[in-house]
Formats: sequence, C-alpha cells, structure tokens
Amino acid sequence: MPGRHVGRRNAKRDGDARQLILDAAESLFAAQGFDATPTAALAAAAGVPKGLVFYYFPTKNAILSALMRERVPEHPIDDVNAVVAPGDPATSLINLDTAINLRDHHSSVLRVIMWREADTHPDVRRRLRQLRDQLLDVTARVLQESVPTPIRPSTLRACAAAWVSAMFAIAGTDRLHALDDIPVPTTDDLLSVAQVVAAGMTHLG
Repeated sequence: MPGRHVGRRNAKRDGDARQLILDAAESLFAAQGFDATPTAALAAAAGVPKGLVFYYFPTKNAILSALMRERVPEHPIDDVNAVVAPGDPATSLINLDTAINLRDHHSSVLRVIMWREADTHPDVRRRLRQLRDQLLDVTARVLQESVPTPIRPSTLRACAAAWVSAMFAIAGTDRLHALDDIPVPTTDDLLSVAQVVAAGMTHLG
C-alpha cells in the first residue's frame, strides 16, 4: 500500500509521479471524457501503480478538481494593453480573442475538458464561472482603453458580456463541429460580431 512507503519518498519523485498522473488525466479526459476513463487506465497511461494514483488523489473527482485548479490559467491575459488598438474597439476585441484563444488553447483542460464536464461536475462549473467573470472584466477594460470617447460603465458591461458570450459560443461550436460536423465560424464571422459589438457600444455611449 502507498502509505507504507512514505518514509522512502522524496520530493522530486513525488512531484514527478503526481505530474505524470495529471498529464495522463488531461490527455484521457480530453480524448474520451471523465466518466469513460477508469482509474486503471489513468495509472497505465501515467506508468504508475494504481495505488499510487489514490495516494495523491483519493477519488477520480479529486483529479479533475486538481486539473481545474492547476491547469486553467489564473489570469486570462497578462497585459491588456498588448491587445488594445487605440481608437479601434473591433480590432481590439479580435486581438483579445486571439490572445486568449479558447478554441485552440494549448491546455486541453481549458480547450476541451472544462466545456465537456461543466454540466455534471460542480468544481468545473465553478471554475468556468470564474473564467467568465475574469473575461468580462478584461473585455470591459479592453473596450474602455480602445474607445476614443468615454463610455458609460453599464454600456461597457453589456458589450463585454456580448463579446464573452460570443467567445464562449464559438468555443462550444468547435466542440459540436468535432462531434456532428456543425460548421465552424470563420474569421470573418468573428470580425462581424466584433464590429456589431463595437458599433453598439458607440451608439449607446
């Protein structure tokens, strides 16, 4: 049993094994889903004994929670000013979408697992809500920095919500495309949405 060998462990080996388990979980959960992935398959993919999986994670849900906690970026974007095109809110929104890249993010947790498991796992749903709140804040700041004239806070919030909803919808459409061949929005489609949001913001003031 894993507990009998705690005294012979060392920090590096512990860290390596734990990361191997998380790496395997990220890959398998993304490929076949959380419910369809048995713990034995995780252990085999990680190259560790099944008992070692339970040493670090008492339940499979604990593995999913760790992925949400550790592999979803704490901040969607580091530098808001890097995406702002002064005087051009539509381009600024496109730059923001490119920087965040929900559809093709290098992390399978952010790109696939979070969207797939949100309906049935409270930890995932909670992290998705946090991500949405963070994106709303970032988008409002990007819009505020990109417009040449002051805009009411209520207008900024409404336009930010519209853009974040569009990014989420497009990320979800990519998943549906993989499952049912639903057409994926093009770059021009996304630009059109950005232009509508920017025009609405200017009109509402």
